[in-house]
Amino acid sequence: MSPVSRGIAEYASPMNSLHRLIDGILIAICMFSALDFTPGMTVNEWLALSAAAILVHQTVSELSGLYRSWRGASLRRELSCILLTWAYAVPVLLGLGMLTNFNAHLHYHTKLYWVLATPLAMLAGRVLLRKLQQFLRSRGFNTKTVAIVGINELGIQLARNLQYSPGLGLRVAGFFDDRPRSRTAELPEELGPHAGSLSELVTAAKRGSVDIVYITFPMRAEKRIQQVLAALGDTTASVYIVPDFFVFNLLHARWTNINGLPAVSVFENPLYGVDGLLKRMSDLVLGSAILAVAALPMMLIAAAVKLTSRGPVFFRQKRYGINGQEIRVWKFRSMTCCDNGDAVRQATKNDKRVTRVGAVLRRTSLDELPQLFNVLEGTMSLVGPRPHASAHNEQYRPLIDGYMLRHKVKPGITGLAQVMGFRGETETLDKMEGRIRFDHQYIRDWSLWMDMKILFRTFAVVLKQDGAY
Repeated sequence: MSPVSRGIAEYASPMNSLHRLIDGILIAICMFSALDFTPGMTVNEWLALSAAAILVHQTVSELSGLYRSWRGASLRRELSCILLTWAYAVPVLLGLGMLTNFNAHLHYHTKLYWVLATPLAMLAGRVLLRKLQQFLRSRGFNTKTVAIVGINELGIQLARNLQYSPGLGLRVAGFFDDRPRSRTAELPEELGPHAGSLSELVTAAKRGSVDIVYITFPMRAEKRIQQVLAALGDTTASVYIVPDFFVFNLLHARWTNINGLPAVSVFENPLYGVDGLLKRMSDLVLGSAILAVAALPMMLIAAAVKLTSRGPVFFRQKRYGINGQEIRVWKFRSMTCCDNGDAVRQATKNDKRVTRVGAVLRRTSLDELPQLFNVLEGTMSLVGPRPHASAHNEQYRPLIDGYMLRHKVKPGITGLAQVMGFRGETETLDKMEGRIRFDHQYIRDWSLWMDMKILFRTFAVVLKQDGAY
């Protein structure tokens, strides 16, 4: 058997090709309009600039996934991807122009107008296309009738998702299941009726009254799925299997393709490709800015630490970084000791080891400021799961399921768990489990906007001075 004989092709929508064409046209039109600010430009120069811009934009879009199928995705996510793609394409274009000296004679207003007008035009184009699709589908154009096989939680969730996405043009005709009502889930009336048995589904599909069939049986019901597929093979309905991957604790799941054979990730780092580059750039820019502002206070803190207690100014503790690799985390020394071995005792309220200056630093989290050096060197991020001492990792990893999954991303100076009430000491297993739960949520739901919200909320948490000793 050849390695691709059972390959699964990615769904390709004609709309994606239309989006490529429209975006290319809009880039060229905006360039033509912007050249009014630069007298003397010829048609050939306009065509050359437009072709280069379209080529770079199309290349970057392959990395960002702009032209993947957005069927069922929110408009906000699609528009965000447009802006993100353009934000990466523009520096490449301007950099190429500087290297080749090709855009040196372009007026500043030309560049500014084009950089700002083009993404606005693409956003407007995408919104209008969606509105046109929704209008046509509300009038009965390009709509399809859907049947759901299986009255279970997955089938009900699928029906709700279709109900919340009228722009898809998919109307649920009903649910089909042979099992008695005592063995099926409670079916909400607003989602559609129990339309019949599987044999009645096949009859409806043969009649042409069902266009698409979604099978939501659990993966363990292989024989039942095979029987349904065999029966529907005598119809012209399109058939989809909806896998119940959510029986697993998915950590940022995504599809991948191995020479035509699909696989879905269960545990994965969300910061790959463009997203990873975007987070690293934000760490460098914001980290450098914060360090510039904090440089003078850090020098004063260093002097206070040195003058008020014996020992080094800084303390570098062994902790786990991304993928469980050991890193050394910078901190201002806040205790009379520097525990860094196999047993590390967390600071508690009225801990005798904490110095007078250290108590202030720990309450205000100023002892964490040197971790900006970790951010700049790339071993930490501004936002992410807080790194625990290596000894604590070894203590809790056998006690909490999925504990080490928090190391699928770089540790952060602050994190979602810290702004949700799990800052400071975790003296009970319940508290540590709560922290890990929010760490997993951060990895599943990561976005740059989430990072910004966590950073702003961190200031409020620090001002309250709760949980830090």
